Amino acid sequence: MVNLDQINRLLGEEFLTWLWFKSEEQNGLLEVEGETFALYFTGRVVVEGGEGEAMEKTVCSGEMSELIEAKKGLQLGKKVTQARIRLEQDSLSWQFNVKAEDFSLQSLKTPKIEMKVEQSDELEGRFLEKMYLIDKCVKVFLGLYAQFLELRFGPGWMEEVGKIRTWVLR
Repeated sequence: MVNLDQINRLLGEEFLTWLWFKSEEQNGLLEVEGETFALYFTGRVVVEGGEGEAMEKTVCSGEMSELIEAKKGLQLGKKVTQARIRLEQDSLSWQFNVKAEDFSLQSLKTPKIEMKVEQSDELEGRFLEKMYLIDKCVKVFLGLYAQFLELRFGPGWMEEVGKIRTWVLR
């Protein structure tokens, strides 16, 4: 019987690993729907491998971390299960945590809104700006996931796996 939770977790782990690879391969620059964004894995990456009592977890954290231990974990067959991601476009910057098992975005920090609130209609504008920034981040993330799925279930996946393996072993 097919367990959808296991399939979703596997796809999430593959997606986060692929996303980390793509961000490093392309010096952080990724394109979604004709717009260019910078995407970096920053501060925290969790890799896990094994099952049950043999489950091993490696957590790499720190602002200046090069995530060397997490990459070593990938070399040992572990998979990315959580990551802290920074997304940038022009002067805008978002940060969030993502979990592979359910694609939940946590601790989303949007760009700062400079608009001052002096009247109630300005408060509404501030709220709408915040919602726009949240929506933009989610759309970029989903756009990247759509790119991954197209590649993952397309004819070029095995070639991409080879590139990812080479990256992991560097």
